[in-house]
Amino acid sequence: MDRVKFGLIGYGAWGGHHARAIEENPRAQLRAVAARTNSTLERACNEVPSAALYTDYHAMLAREDLDAVVIVLPTDLHFEASRAVLESGRHLLLEKPMALTLEHCDALTALAAETGKILAVGHEFRLSSLWGKIKQIIDEGGVGEPLYELIELWRRPYRLGADGWRYDINRVGNWILEEPIHFFDLARWYFQRLGDPVSVFAQASASRPDRPELQDNFSAMLRFPSGAYAVISQTLVGWEHHQVVKVTGREGALWAGWSGAMDRTFEPTFFLKHRRGDRVADVPLTKVTGEVFELRDQVEMMIRAIADGTPPAATGADGRWSVAMCLKAQESVDRGAEVKF
Repeated sequence: MDRVKFGLIGYGAWGGHHARAIEENPRAQLRAVAARTNSTLERACNEVPSAALYTDYHAMLAREDLDAVVIVLPTDLHFEASRAVLESGRHLLLEKPMALTLEHCDALTALAAETGKILAVGHEFRLSSLWGKIKQIIDEGGVGEPLYELIELWRRPYRLGADGWRYDINRVGNWILEEPIHFFDLARWYFQRLGDPVSVFAQASASRPDRPELQDNFSAMLRFPSGAYAVISQTLVGWEHHQVVKVTGREGALWAGWSGAMDRTFEPTFFLKHRRGDRVADVPLTKVTGEVFELRDQVEMMIRAIADGTPPAATGADGRWSVAMCLKAQESVDRGAEVKF
């Protein structure tokens, strides 16, 4: 087939990485970019000079010949931009979180079905050679019946984002939606064979007394129908970026780690160990893993979905579940009680 023609809405820190991932794929073409500020527009002009540039994504959608659009905007802008893309008849890759409310998630899923377009949500960890290998080993029975999983992140504070949106609780929704959403998605995905989770209990604290809504320490317990459970924990008052995943079952266990100076590093260190019975072995991982690398895989995923009908790694239904888990976790924090789904 001809190269898939992409448009990109948003050119902040991650938007530039998405642009590079599209440009590096020989089966993709970045035709147009919509950037919101003069500084991001100038950067896009320098980094992707062949792309048409717009300050209004509505104009881009009206004028450009595009097959698919990638949205990399602040969370509060996801719904309106996504609705515009789907109504224009383009396939959509939407960065997480899908939206701020379940009503908006449902509306986007319904619109994608109505227009017959692909709606993929950017849970790129599912495409990771490291985090994806854990899923493969679990599904192949490598730990037996799953019982427990821990997903933990120690990292530096969040970047402000354009206009400080990430520190505006009305725009970001809550900080569980910002990064722990990835871990909720992984937890549900890893234990998919057990059924969807049934409840969550969560606690959080803020390091700044003047900004109690910015809860930079967060932990949650996610329960599954079989009695298995997942512990998800994050702190934003550490340094660098260090993620650990541990999984145990009746017949084995997994332990994985990823470290970098920051989440966008091109030079991470990572490992995966697998115990089966009494034997512990290092699992070989020949492909470098990290979010900047998984963005390339997301582009290829979208191309396959468009060309071959291959289902996206994370659908609108998956994106909705991730948002629901985060919203219920915040409800649990606020109430100080376990919350059922």
